[in-house]
Amino acid sequence: MSRRSTLVIAGDVHRRLQSHLLPEDGLEAAAILLCTQMRVEGLKLLVKDVILVPHDECDRASDRLVWPGARLEEAIGRAETQGLSLILMHSHPSGMFDFSAADDASDQQVISAVAAGLYCGAEDDRVHGTAIMVPGGATKARIYDHSMNERSIDLVAVYGDDISLFWASDRKPMRRPMAFSEAMRQELGRLHFALIGVSGTGSVVGQQLARIGVGKITVVDYDLIEFRNLNRILGSTLSDARNKARKVDVFSREVASFSPLTEVNPVPMSVATRDAVLAVANADVIFCCVDSDEGRSVCDRMAEAFLMPLFDVGVVIPVRAARDGSEAILDISGRIDYVQPGGSSLEDREVFTPQSLAAEYLARADREAFSQRVREGYMRGSVEQAPSVITVNMRAASDCVQEFIARAYPYRLDGNRGYARTIFSLAAGEQDSSSEDDLTKSERVRLAVGLEEPLLGLPGLAR
Repeated sequence: MSRRSTLVIAGDVHRRLQSHLLPEDGLEAAAILLCTQMRVEGLKLLVKDVILVPHDECDRASDRLVWPGARLEEAIGRAETQGLSLILMHSHPSGMFDFSAADDASDQQVISAVAAGLYCGAEDDRVHGTAIMVPGGATKARIYDHSMNERSIDLVAVYGDDISLFWASDRKPMRRPMAFSEAMRQELGRLHFALIGVSGTGSVVGQQLARIGVGKITVVDYDLIEFRNLNRILGSTLSDARNKARKVDVFSREVASFSPLTEVNPVPMSVATRDAVLAVANADVIFCCVDSDEGRSVCDRMAEAFLMPLFDVGVVIPVRAARDGSEAILDISGRIDYVQPGGSSLEDREVFTPQSLAAEYLARADREAFSQRVREGYMRGSVEQAPSVITVNMRAASDCVQEFIARAYPYRLDGNRGYARTIFSLAAGEQDSSSEDDLTKSERVRLAVGLEEPLLGLPGLAR
């Protein structure tokens, strides 16, 4: 799997662009995307902000657009002070999903002027470009280097209530593959997923991703296989436990045995390390399957900084002491959270809190206390060393992967917005979902900052 470039747009930003660029009058309109440029393996342009060029400042027609230079000067000023790339965007109300000859001629003049105005010397590798949007919201983009060599953006990814993927090769961009079809499998083969945690729930999520055909999985986990893991980590063996095999290596071996076209990138370290964060930055989607609040906090920060959709899953079985001294289960529940860029975060939803992060940090000074805390991620109040929870893990993991499929290949009759969080209770036989509109949303101050130092705003990850 290889992809050179991606333009990433948050769903709410894409909605604003669509409303402005495709008004009811059927005339062309313009906007400017201010993008953080992120280079790890490939190039990612993360839309950090937009300037909507007012309609009344433009000379507009159904197949022609002239807009004044004042807004472009504003964009250049902001790009210069913040080190951003510019994508000049306009609409094609006719539905033509390609750049016209007039677009080509305009780019040669305007983009060369933009590049010259923002050029900061030989070390400046910023690119700038143009994009078009057609009715329905499909978007195509291209970029130019300092020599005005043109290159198509391979993928424009929109992450909102739905996950919309517009490929440079699309002929019919609004016709998404049907869920569970061969077309879905082919598209998944072009995507890169990050899997954080490959233990009980994570190993099931990872196997499902590989079996539905994803092209690449970067799997992050520092831990080793223990005998107590064997009842819930798929593919783990007695030999793995005896030899203290790394969980990421066991996962890699298993995927290779049934899905040779899926590339696995094992990262045997904590997600709270610089190298792990940089490895995840290459991915398109994050699946968080960890027991620790620190791990979830880092995933939350990566989703915000790198403009990535995040799927987080958790299982808990609270236990109480019965009158006769035995243990009794209060509930068996699972939680699936979908975090879209710019939306309600895991911290907003109190999946973790500053207090829980501090308590976890202090617990690390006492390894046994910390180990007990991690074990209680499954069975709170119990002393079970190896809880037999694989059936619950499989239910939660399946719901988590299915949440991704529902958003990338929509099939829900009432849409996806109402499923930002889903909680099931096996004891009560119930399942409840919360809408994005029902959840708290704080200001996302580090949205689309990319690899800005210190990485993720954490001094411990600084270069």
